[in-house]
Amino acid sequence: MADTFRITLGQMNPTVGDITGNAAKARAAWEAGRDAGADLVALPEMFITGYNAQDLVMKAAFHATAMEAVEALAVECADGPALAIGCPWAEGTELFNAYLICKGGKIASRVLKHHLPNETVFDEVRIFDAGPLGGPYSVGNTRVGSPICEDAWHPDVAETLEETGAEFLLVPNGSPYYRGKFDTRINHMVARVVETGLPLIYLNMVGGQDDQVFDGGSFALNPGGQLAVQLPIFDEVVAHVDLERGSDGWRVVEGEKAQHPDQWEQDYRVMVTSLRDYCGKTGFKKVLLGMSGGVDSALVATIAADALGPDNVRCVMLPSEYTSPHSLEDAEACATALGCHYDYVPISDTRAAVTGTLAPLFEGSEADLTEENIQSRIRGLLLMALSNKFGEMLLTTGNKSEVAVGYATIYGDMAGGYNPIKDLYKTRVFDTCRWRNANHRDWMMGNAGEVIPDRIITKPPSAELREDQKDSDSLPDYPDLDAMLEILVDRNGSIADCVAAGFEADVARKIERLIYLSEYKRFQSAPGARLTKGAFWLDRRYPIVNAWREPT
Repeated sequence: MADTFRITLGQMNPTVGDITGNAAKARAAWEAGRDAGADLVALPEMFITGYNAQDLVMKAAFHATAMEAVEALAVECADGPALAIGCPWAEGTELFNAYLICKGGKIASRVLKHHLPNETVFDEVRIFDAGPLGGPYSVGNTRVGSPICEDAWHPDVAETLEETGAEFLLVPNGSPYYRGKFDTRINHMVARVVETGLPLIYLNMVGGQDDQVFDGGSFALNPGGQLAVQLPIFDEVVAHVDLERGSDGWRVVEGEKAQHPDQWEQDYRVMVTSLRDYCGKTGFKKVLLGMSGGVDSALVATIAADALGPDNVRCVMLPSEYTSPHSLEDAEACATALGCHYDYVPISDTRAAVTGTLAPLFEGSEADLTEENIQSRIRGLLLMALSNKFGEMLLTTGNKSEVAVGYATIYGDMAGGYNPIKDLYKTRVFDTCRWRNANHRDWMMGNAGEVIPDRIITKPPSAELREDQKDSDSLPDYPDLDAMLEILVDRNGSIADCVAAGFEADVARKIERLIYLSEYKRFQSAPGARLTKGAFWLDRRYPIVNAWREPT
């Protein structure tokens, strides 16, 4: 009996719905494994369809096509290593999240996911049926157990596999990023290793899908929880992991241990990756955005330049009579430093025409928020016209603080197809700008150096919709606002929690009210990169009509 086993891990980036393209990627990984003498080539959870495909999986034609694609792969990959790949699997009236093991020209084994996640961005309970607790499958000279993603977060699946003869664990995942997620994964997997005494290989996919980014970071643990292999995060990698069998069973041979960057770099990489893949997978090659001279649009422009290249980013300044000279200077300076196209489109004449048209109806009324919002909606109209004319996707630039309390104009500055900073609080926007000015990586397509002028970062934030306007006229200072929002949104806390943190109850109630009142805006807002477990979309689902407020 041979005492070695090689697994080729395909830490790769599928596209939801591109079954043919995903199959081609799987075939390429298999060929790399074959050429490297692998015994098994493994792809992540639901790789053939892409993940998370949500309700699309339930379409009979869709999951039937996916199953047929894997059956064809099995035939194509008959002469060489076994192929393990995630795929939906239908049996009668039931539909499973499955892991299919292809050997000898056919699907030789099926693993059916037992624990279906039903929290945060996952609602697999509405899509899949739960499979039974099962046993390992045979590949070459060993028996492999494969808890599928969520199955490895619970002890029973791994324990059952160990009790029924599994000699090591291979865990295929579609596990998206949130800040601190990797440590959570490691802790769960170490627990499974300690409980079973078996080595464990954790395989995750990479790439963006809608609001989520899968960050890879696949790894292998030996009994006791010692790290043996760690792949890079965010990068597509085909890696070969070797195991050796001794008197005490299989052990992973020490291999590459990639260092992971800090949370600031990871967050920034997520925002860049999400935009790059959102555009790439939907067919957009170019983007545009309104460039105000403020910190939010400067950061979005920088992310866009890093994601797509400066030549593919249009920055448009749309000044009114309230736009300050330094905003004009700062917007152009940032676009120039980035190397992006810059357009100057004043809105004064258009605003005068609109207000003139409405004057007979508004006669006798005092100017108020209506007139401010007209400016924003004119900008949205002009930006969407440019988007339609030139085929460039419009980016929105509202940070999480603004999105949370509705400090944005629906059908105005909220118009657009994607928002890279949707889950980034204003205080983190400032810090992220400073981080990007000081750091440049080879995965960034934009220019190095101080691309966001310091004055943009240090000046008081303002929407510049009226004379001498500042954000602090309407909202608490951002450090205080963000601290309350983290309590009320990210932690789902209470007014009492805000008071305990040192904030006045009346102020916290005002913020709570704004959060609830703004739900209708968020319902119509563009998707954006998910950075936390408290992101606005699938992580947090509230009714639009909502009369409840926390009792006094």
